[in-house]
Amino acid sequence: MHASDCEADDLKEFELKFQVDATSRAAVEAAVGRGRSHRARLRARYYDTEDGALAARHVVLRVRKEDGAWIQTAKAPGELPVERLEHNVELAPVRAGQQPAPRIDRHHGTPVGERIAEALREAGHTDAGAEPVLVPLYGTDVWRTMREMRSGDALVELAFDLGEVHSGERAQPLCELEIELKHGSASAMLELARRWRGRYGLWLDTVSKSARGERLARGEAFGPPVKASAPRLAEGAGGTQIFRAVLDSCLAQMLPNASEIAAGSPDPEHVHQLRVGIRRLRTALRELAELAPAIDPGWEPVLADAFHALGQPRDRMNLQQAMQPRLEALGAPPVDFGVPDAAGASDARAVVRGAALQDVLLQLIVASVADGTALGTPLATEAAGPARKLIRARLARLHHQVLRDGRRFEDLDSEAQHRVRKRLKRLRYLGEFVAPLFGRRAAQRFIEALEPVQDALGEHNDAAMAMSLYRDIASTDGAAWFAVGWLSASHPASAARCRKALERMAEARPFWNKR
Repeated sequence: MHASDCEADDLKEFELKFQVDATSRAAVEAAVGRGRSHRARLRARYYDTEDGALAARHVVLRVRKEDGAWIQTAKAPGELPVERLEHNVELAPVRAGQQPAPRIDRHHGTPVGERIAEALREAGHTDAGAEPVLVPLYGTDVWRTMREMRSGDALVELAFDLGEVHSGERAQPLCELEIELKHGSASAMLELARRWRGRYGLWLDTVSKSARGERLARGEAFGPPVKASAPRLAEGAGGTQIFRAVLDSCLAQMLPNASEIAAGSPDPEHVHQLRVGIRRLRTALRELAELAPAIDPGWEPVLADAFHALGQPRDRMNLQQAMQPRLEALGAPPVDFGVPDAAGASDARAVVRGAALQDVLLQLIVASVADGTALGTPLATEAAGPARKLIRARLARLHHQVLRDGRRFEDLDSEAQHRVRKRLKRLRYLGEFVAPLFGRRAAQRFIEALEPVQDALGEHNDAAMAMSLYRDIASTDGAAWFAVGWLSASHPASAARCRKALERMAEARPFWNKR
């Protein structure tokens, strides 16, 4: 946004941000700088109340000098991970060397202003007539190269930023490309983004400059893992509305965790939460496909490959940090695992930055933000009835399969036992997705009844996975045979616990039959 655009601007911003590797920096900068481009130095300062009221609600307040004018900007999250509410106000000129003071009341009467007011009320700033004291927390200093270009029916702005974010004595380099939709279709804009991503090896990043500044001010390298959130689903929703809400919920979990992993986070919880998000999405693609017949069947194998690749470091880490200490307490000898702990984070980063997963993430964003043609118009209308009938059938089928195989769980082979666990997870995720359609309380009671079963099946699966890994390790370290023997001997009792938990699950009332 340039100062010359307007004195005050209230808009919904849709942009994608990509991190640029050092090896591609010069090429990206040159590509953006072609034609009628513009280069400017942007120095900004970010503000909040002393108690962090705005940051607590992910609201950003910035004052930045752009093309000789001072612009105050407030931003807040939109409905999608790649969408933000924004309001810009051009400030009165000040003397050279000075910066105008920010005022929150400049955003009154706007959607962002409402978010600011909510944040202040929650933090206890209840005096409506008093302007809260704002303090500078961090700043940015970047050289931005910009140009506009057309992609199909879309006009987009490319912005390559090179510089740093700083707080006190700390600083962190910035090298990123933003692609913002000025007007036209999101699909055309995202097709351009896909081409640039492939050409220059870019990867999606949902961490804003303000978030980096907040972390820098706190001395933190990475953000917290993001867990699943319920879809925003009205009780009368139907058809593509249901699928779109579920897709948005999955992306809201996947994209932030993927960004942290791509940046090098060693936290295994980021990997775990990304895998949960992928599993939830795969459940939606499998069980709700008829609500969105235009989805690409090519997404599933890519997501499956990423899920399994990300799981390998997790399985080995679980072996080293949980299973091995437990076995050693029982008298097992130490085992040489032969893989340094840091390898897992490196492998996960390569998976997330890889072209296959990045392209699918972009296509999922297209499906999330584009018009209904991106998902298709399956059940003809948006009436809730046909969709609810389909979902009932899916839930009933999964429920029947889990209970049927649960009664003979001990007689199943390892692959079939694992299939029971996967179906149970799909039953739980699908139930969580559609709870508003059938009543949240009844759905929650049913889902809570699944938790002991999930725990039993999860422990059983972890033991089976550990047994397989110990067998592999035993080829180079014979000490691993103790673990293989102990786990093999424990397997029947573990299977019996699973069967009993599955039998108790049969007592839970299916919530989808209530009405």
